[in-house]
Formats: sequence, C-alpha cells, structure tokens
Amino acid sequence: MKFRVLSGAIFAVLALSMSVPESLSTSPPEKEAEKAARSWLALVDTARYGESWEEAARLFKQQVSKAQWVQMVKGVRDPLGKMVSRKLKGARYTKELPGAPDGEYVVIQFDASFENKQTAVETVTPMVDQDGEWRVSGYYIK
Repeated sequence: MKFRVLSGAIFAVLALSMSVPESLSTSPPEKEAEKAARSWLALVDTARYGESWEEAARLFKQQVSKAQWVQMVKGVRDPLGKMVSRKLKGARYTKELPGAPDGEYVVIQFDASFENKQTAVETVTPMVDQDGEWRVSGYYIK
C-alpha cells in the first residue's frame, strides 16, 4: 500500500525531516499542541475531512482548498481502515521551521495502528494560530 504525503501546508515535508526526541515532553506548549492535534485527528479518524479542514490553522487553509484536502486525505486514510490505536511517540516545540514563518510550532509524532495497516507513524504539526489557539498546520503519515 502506498502512503503519500498529506499536507495542507508547507509543513508536511518539514515535519518529515524534523527529529522528535524519544522522551515524552511534559511542558505546557507540547501539552496544548497535543490536545489540539488529538482533537483534530478525531475528525480525520471519523472521516469528517471537511470539518478537519475547517478546524485547521489559517496557514493550512491558505495552502490547500477544502476540496483538495478532502480528496487527498480520503485517498490516503480511507484505505487504512478504522483507527485502532495511537500512542504519543514524542513532541518538539520550536519557533522556527525551514521555509515557514516564525511562530510557535510543535512537531508531534504518534505511533499509530489501523485496521488495514498495523504500523504507521503520524506526524502532526500544530501551531499557534492568529487567534491564539493551537491548530494543525500540517499532517504526514507513513
């Protein structure tokens, strides 16, 4: 089964290249970002792809239309089947990502298991959006 980059923003490629520490972080930015990531992933897990676009960061929405996002994510997530489990692998706070505007980002990796794919790694990159809320700006799965 082929896996493709899912990206609503320029961060998908960046997230792939970012190394996330083995230890689990407990600092507040990482916790807030993880909460936002899990909430957003719940929409994707239940095939509410349009809603996931609506809840994404403004930067995400500037990079990909809702229709494009729905088509991309559906093509990758639907074949995987239902979410079985997701475990935090690590999270890394940063104020800079190559090719992205300065801001507050957390690159999060999850070990994931799906109905049709036992082992996968999801990389989700929440950022502090213009309204001060943590919102997802990028998503990658392999």
